[in-house]
Amino acid sequence: MLHTVNKTPYERNSFDSCLAHARKGDAVLLIEDGVYAAMKGTAPAKKLEQAAKAVAIYVLQPDVEARGIAGRIMDGVKLVDYAGFVDLAAEHPTVQAWL
Repeated sequence: MLHTVNKTPYERNSFDSCLAHARKGDAVLLIEDGVYAAMKGTAPAKKLEQAAKAVAIYVLQPDVEARGIAGRIMDGVKLVDYAGFVDLAAEHPTVQAWL
């Protein structure tokens, strides 16, 4: 399953809900304001480090750049462009959007 999170972890609990439901072999893609969860040195980043032991973590690069946080994304997170987003959606039989 591909999980997408588009809300900042500082305003909504969709990020935490996503991580609670993600299972081994799933992928998590942070988009829009969800990319803030992958910023180095934050509490959400620590949660992502733990989750990355079982699931693949991706962030949408155009959203990272639009928010001025390029270069501040934690190690181990894969940056993807829009084509990569489409590829992830095609690779996973189910997509769960956490709003």
